[in-house]
Amino acid sequence: MKTYFRRGLFFLAAPLLVLSLLAMRGAGQPAAKMDPLVLKSEQLPFQTREFYISDVIDERPNAKGVGLLVPTPSTGSSTPQTVDFQGGSVPAIKKYIKESFSHNPKLRPIVMRLKEYQVTEKQTSGSRVEGQMQISAGFEVQREGKRIHLFDYRSGARYARTIGSQSVVEPTLRKMLSESLRYLTTWVDKEAPYNEKLAREIKVYFEDYVRNQDDDTVFYDPKRPLTWNDFQGGSRISGSYAASVFPGLSNDIHATVKDGVIHVRVSTKPYILRNLSKVLPNARNEYALNHEQRHFDIVKLVSEHYKQRIRPEKLTLEDYESIIKYQYLEALWEMDRLQKQYDGETGHGMNHGAQERWNKKIDDELRALKVKQ
Repeated sequence: MKTYFRRGLFFLAAPLLVLSLLAMRGAGQPAAKMDPLVLKSEQLPFQTREFYISDVIDERPNAKGVGLLVPTPSTGSSTPQTVDFQGGSVPAIKKYIKESFSHNPKLRPIVMRLKEYQVTEKQTSGSRVEGQMQISAGFEVQREGKRIHLFDYRSGARYARTIGSQSVVEPTLRKMLSESLRYLTTWVDKEAPYNEKLAREIKVYFEDYVRNQDDDTVFYDPKRPLTWNDFQGGSRISGSYAASVFPGLSNDIHATVKDGVIHVRVSTKPYILRNLSKVLPNARNEYALNHEQRHFDIVKLVSEHYKQRIRPEKLTLEDYESIIKYQYLEALWEMDRLQKQYDGETGHGMNHGAQERWNKKIDDELRALKVKQ
């Protein structure tokens, strides 16, 4: 007997005329039901410490068996008959995987979606039988209550046997199944350290950007408060304001995967633009400068609130990027709201009592967040 394996699918349609003749040859003879195949467990030579098969889902178009086999002459029929594994296809496959392959529920759970797994035989000349097999499966990792698609696998095999012996069938089906597990093992073991889909943890690191190298931009630094020299936009101010500062908040996000961990680095950048910050010549006093500094302090507070909302426990492995982006928009909305509230309650600094209350409120929170001593 000869058995051949190679990756890929084989499409070999048995002629309808031959099938008809085979059916006629067996007409009138009581056909004995074929015995089920026994899928034997074995100790596979490859194992993994990265995952286990948590489930096998049957999505085959025809789930009644694993194929059509040409029966032995003793059955009284030469018509290919449906055959299945003992106990059913999927239960037998699950048993085989559990007994033959790594099974540690503490590892990553991977689901096998079985789309095709069958053997089809035809009788050729004399007592020869040719068989072809196909296996097709999708593999998904279960994470945070969802299944994430990893890849699809396809393979096929051909073999030849004598009509009186079916001993090659089960080992060939078993070999195809084990090869799918070998491919999965190789793929996951290679991808696990760097593939985001296989990450098991997320860590977030924050950096406060304070490098003031741009002539126009001042980044927030508690050791470097605003000075009137930062107001380079001139003295043409709309309305009756004595001074105005132009603050903003930006951030840089960079994510990498190493050893199954997503490392997210967030650089927050509270800033003001010098060329848009203005002051009247007769308004350059300490009180007015403090009012504008508090606008800058508010941006810093907002950036700290933003950090708290994107800590690892508030992110998911699948959607961390979209969560971070949404929380950044929330930070911008919060900044706009607080700036308006601050100016509204202090009357743009004209209400000294309210200004003192905001000074204390801002300082208390900056100290609580360890921004200030």
